[in-house]
Amino acid sequence: MKEERPFVEVNNLCKYFKISRKEILKAVDNVSFFINQGEILGLVGESGCGKSTTGRCLVRLEKPTSGEILIGGKDVTKLSKEEKLEFCKDVQMIFQNPYSSLNPRMTVSEIVSEGIKVHRKLSKKEIEDEVNRLLELVGLNKDHGNRFPHEFSGGQRQRIGIARALSVEPKFVVCDEPISALDVSIQAQIINMLLRFKREMGLTYLLIAHDLSMVKYVSDRIAVMYLGTIVEHADAEELYKNPIHPYTEALLSAIPIADPKIQETRSRIILEGDVPSPINPPDSCKFVERCRYAKPICSETPPILKEVASKHYVACHLVGKIN
Repeated sequence: MKEERPFVEVNNLCKYFKISRKEILKAVDNVSFFINQGEILGLVGESGCGKSTTGRCLVRLEKPTSGEILIGGKDVTKLSKEEKLEFCKDVQMIFQNPYSSLNPRMTVSEIVSEGIKVHRKLSKKEIEDEVNRLLELVGLNKDHGNRFPHEFSGGQRQRIGIARALSVEPKFVVCDEPISALDVSIQAQIINMLLRFKREMGLTYLLIAHDLSMVKYVSDRIAVMYLGTIVEHADAEELYKNPIHPYTEALLSAIPIADPKIQETRSRIILEGDVPSPINPPDSCKFVERCRYAKPICSETPPILKEVASKHYVACHLVGKIN
């Protein structure tokens, strides 16, 4: 039986920004991962590691320097004009900052209906009814449609952003830290809403986030990113039970546990040194300067992301050699 291909495939994706004649910032450097239909892939890592740039490349807000992005079997870097229109319907993004991602001069109804008018052939009355339905779906009401974004709280604005993303009936949604700017009390509501929409609408998500405990709760698989590269990629349960890359070990050791007795027995791995500059990085392992296991080979050549166990991928020269 032929194995079904993943819905999203990213192969050797690079996004470089030219800073000056001699300086190049490698925001995303040779990144590869996949997402199956109906899955949630959590993408985690420190601030500035390239997570958001990766997401923006997937939705064509950034043009990749090189590499391949296949969504639904089509390379989205090589679409015709007609295919671009269909792509915009199938792929949407929920942005990190609900304060800057909504046009302050448009009412909520205008914001949510904008995509419907382009991608769905509905009458004026049908569009109005659909906007009201979407607002109620995300926990607002139809009266909110006549207001402007500045009249809402951060959580309400993020609900508007979610309604806008869902308005064109997408298949794949990039969620760029959708709860990081919200109060803790609101974060769980937004995450549970996204999970409900995934179940009911069959959505596929790329969830970019900092909160590792939340990512474990919602994700099917997790990819760990460091300085523009994927260093580990595995099923969520497998990654948390058996972290292999030294950076993943350090990240997971920082997650607090609610049981104080267990928390007292844990030792946190403190990474020494600063994150190296992504501008003209050395041709070696990017984690070498902070790794407590580093060997000479780590400074000589970059590691390749390879499968070390079933569906568990790691980029480290010392896999199987770390005591």
